[in-house]
Amino acid sequence: MAYLNEKERQQLLDELTSPNMTFNKAKRKLRWLDSKTKLGVYRNVQNTGEWMTQYHLVGKGVIVTLIESNSTVEGDPNTRTPVGFELQRVIVEPTAENRT
Repeated sequence: MAYLNEKERQQLLDELTSPNMTFNKAKRKLRWLDSKTKLGVYRNVQNTGEWMTQYHLVGKGVIVTLIESNSTVEGDPNTRTPVGFELQRVIVEPTAENRT
């Protein structure tokens, strides 16, 4: 079990913050990266207008937090408008066991 060091965590952060990265692509990448990935919280609201999803990559010694914001489309008030989420920020931090 090899934990990610600081350089590898920075590379992961750069990949997850690329302009074409969506929430579903990021989720898929994190699940593929470590078979022992655990979902910590799913779209939990901590700040107004921000939804947090947290993944614990147990085998890699990393906690990844995906922060999304609400993106609504203005339209006719009599019709249902779909609510979307846009990936705003990503936080990659080591776990307590990861000392690299």
